[in-house]
Amino acid sequence: MGLDLEPYGDDWWVSADVPASARPGRPLHAEHVLGIGGATQTMIGAAVRRPVDSALDLGTGSGVQALHLGTHARRVTATDVSRRALRFAATTAALNGQEWELLHGDLVAPVAGRRFDLVVSNPPFVVGPGTTTHVYRDSGRVGDAIGAELAAAAPGLLTEGGTMQYLANWVHVTGEDWGERVAGWFAGTGLDAWVIQREVADPMAYVNLWLTDVGEATDPQRMADWLDWFDAHKVEAIGFGIVSLRRGDRDDPVLRVEDLRQRVQPPMGDRIADWFDRQDWLHGRETDGLLTARYRAADGLQLRQEATMGTDGWGVDRQVLALPDGLRWTEEIDPLVLALVGGADGRLPLRDQLALLAVAHDVAVDELAEAAGPIVAHLVERGFIAPVQP
Repeated sequence: MGLDLEPYGDDWWVSADVPASARPGRPLHAEHVLGIGGATQTMIGAAVRRPVDSALDLGTGSGVQALHLGTHARRVTATDVSRRALRFAATTAALNGQEWELLHGDLVAPVAGRRFDLVVSNPPFVVGPGTTTHVYRDSGRVGDAIGAELAAAAPGLLTEGGTMQYLANWVHVTGEDWGERVAGWFAGTGLDAWVIQREVADPMAYVNLWLTDVGEATDPQRMADWLDWFDAHKVEAIGFGIVSLRRGDRDDPVLRVEDLRQRVQPPMGDRIADWFDRQDWLHGRETDGLLTARYRAADGLQLRQEATMGTDGWGVDRQVLALPDGLRWTEEIDPLVLALVGGADGRLPLRDQLALLAVAHDVAVDELAEAAGPIVAHLVERGFIAPVQP
């Protein structure tokens, strides 16, 4: 099969099988061990890189995720269902002077009863009928069940305040809201959850991608069987994204599932960490707590306007706040919100700012304050404004 010893970063080496691109026309071995692919790089970029005591890499493969964990975790544990993959991971660790605890078994089974500060996984997430032909790609679970399985396992894997992040595919079923369906994975977990959809593929493109990946693109029967399964289960598209979970031990955990296919400024892991920080600040703050705080608009925040020329000149149709950096979110706003954000210079508590706006717009200040609470919380969560710490 051949061994690939790949230089990585400034002074790292990764041990893996020779990639498919170097063996055109030859199907991959059932226990093929990937090196540094696109999904690997996505997980590397999405992981929160804050110092932790213990970290776990589920489904380590050649050990690339564990290699990164070794730079900010005191102890690293890695699992894999393939003993062959674990041998590659052990070689990667040795080549780079790192020591990991390597355990054989399917996903979380080898670490049952143990907890970690950070868990990452680039699992075999490919959606299909549940057959396993290549262990790096196929989990043996039907459909997208592996994503739900990892969500259910997360509460028992995490220390208090711990974070779990993994890549997943999920099906878009005709007549169903994909977001609501994925949100159901986290019901009853008690975890804060942020699910970000980064890509969406139609079934034909999806099957072609993964058959090509293992060198089986010319097998019409395998393609037909896979597409028939999608058709039978009314799958109209397949989403790909990042699941980030955090154990906050709250009665009212935060759950967000959203499409974020715009270009995100790397590293995404920093954006995710900041999002959880903002959730911590918002947690438990009632309207009064929001009103007494001072806020500052994000650096570089932009206002974009759409206007139509009429008989009396330009008439503004739409105003949008835009973050040029980071997650590059946009938000359509009304004139009152525009005035609120425009006045967020960190000098006045929001309550005083609203009193001025109430006079300027001839609105009762209590009415304005009641409406402002959820709006301000949303703007803080998105990072359009930030609380100024005393």
